[in-house]
Amino acid sequence: MAITDLPLEPDVVIVGAGIAGGMVADVLSARGLRVLILESGPRLDRAQLVRDWRTSDQTHFMAPYPNPEHAPVPDPANWGNYLIQTGPDPYHQQFIRGVGGTTWHWAAATWRFLPNDFRLNSLYGVGRDWPLSYDDLEPYYLQAERLMGVAGAPGPALAPRSSPFPMEAIPLSYMDRRIAEVLNPHGFQMEVEPVARNREPYDGRPPCCGNNNCMPICPIAAQYSGNIAVEKAERQGAEVITEAVAHYIEKSGPGQVSAVRFKRADGSEWRVRTRMVVLAANGIETPRLLLLSAQEGAEGGLANSSDQVGRNLMDHPGTMAVFDMPYPVWPGRGPQENTSILRYRDGKHRSTMAAKKLHLWNGSAVAGVSEEAIEEGLTGTSLVEAVKERAARRCSIANFHEQLPEAENRLTLSADKMDPLGLPRPEIYYEIGDYVRESALHTAEVFQEIIDLLGAEKVSIEDGSEGFRPNNHIMGGTIMGADPLTSVVDAECRAHDLDNLYIASSSVFSSGACVNSTLTIAALALRIGETVAERLR
Repeated sequence: MAITDLPLEPDVVIVGAGIAGGMVADVLSARGLRVLILESGPRLDRAQLVRDWRTSDQTHFMAPYPNPEHAPVPDPANWGNYLIQTGPDPYHQQFIRGVGGTTWHWAAATWRFLPNDFRLNSLYGVGRDWPLSYDDLEPYYLQAERLMGVAGAPGPALAPRSSPFPMEAIPLSYMDRRIAEVLNPHGFQMEVEPVARNREPYDGRPPCCGNNNCMPICPIAAQYSGNIAVEKAERQGAEVITEAVAHYIEKSGPGQVSAVRFKRADGSEWRVRTRMVVLAANGIETPRLLLLSAQEGAEGGLANSSDQVGRNLMDHPGTMAVFDMPYPVWPGRGPQENTSILRYRDGKHRSTMAAKKLHLWNGSAVAGVSEEAIEEGLTGTSLVEAVKERAARRCSIANFHEQLPEAENRLTLSADKMDPLGLPRPEIYYEIGDYVRESALHTAEVFQEIIDLLGAEKVSIEDGSEGFRPNNHIMGGTIMGADPLTSVVDAECRAHDLDNLYIASSSVFSSGACVNSTLTIAALALRIGETVAERLR
């Protein structure tokens, strides 16, 4: 099929209209640069997503979102539909194709990394150091928090700040307050979670009203989502082409790229020429695109002279404890997450086992206890009373374990399994190593200690022996480093091999720490935007 050239030549082509692509586009378009964003999915409408969630017969968080026929996404009801798993552990990750990306369905947790998180190898002898420091990112953390509207409170286990949070923390639920009252005197450092969720009207969005539906969709937009940055960039002149699957980046000579090819849903192929390319898909689609772009002078894939593209995949493998409090605490009122336990976030233990963040879940327990009671054979009044009594006391604590970047954990292209556009599907080898497993065994002991302190009754405690919970924090894949022989991008997130290609994604993370990745993605994106704007000025 012939390739059609677009009749425009923007200064910058951004691949991906999530929070990273939106933040980069916001900065560039505000400086008067011509920006084109290619997004593989459609535009999303909040009201329609809410209706689709209410009427869906599925309960997973991807249920209200489209799974484009031309460009599938991983489906929790059918994990084998897109990602091909070849390793001993599944890399079951969710992401949304659509303007705004996966921040449509997130808990809005906006943790900064700690200064020590950037020096994991230097301090603890494991993993990798970042080629930049916390101080390099701190101004961009602050800028991202202001753009997103982060509500939070200072705490001893949080990163240092040069300015207060944009908003005061959202009030804690009764459940969070009661549990914190018990645990904090025992040194558990139960901190208020910083969140991109409005406590008061902010940036034209309303305050949180406690729908307890943060995932999969905030129905009133009190919670920040990446489409906000994209729409702001569009008001400043940026253009967006939806349902455009970038599949090949053309080189024009040593160290330069000159065009991006993309396919539409009908299979037609297009080319757009540009001065600069920023890849802002996600930790799966970004390395996949680079591998798909193998060509003369880049036979192993674009930006891959180090053979590190696709390698070092990470997540935050999780476990969970479920328990019944000895008195009603009524989970399910207010945001789904309010507090985290940071006692094990940093320290010498990181030399032998993963750091971790534990977080109390404030989601409604009604669905789970109803299913449980029905399976017990309860009916009628007995069923109603059991659900009321159990739902008021049923609580859970989950966690994120830090994972080290390992070259063996990698994404490659399938040799024989294609997607609907005829492009090789991602094939993933993934293994959760002893660093995480040792920590998970310790986490199980911590869970039991917490349950005992609360005087609660254990329902279940996971220790990783029967698998880990994925948390959709797709990191690694185009890892950052100072040495071009062992990394894909430098400290500016510019590809070592290419002077005019940048990557705005958690795929560049040198390490994952044990907290949510989104705020660091946003901070890096804003920094990239400034760098690119200065170069093109």
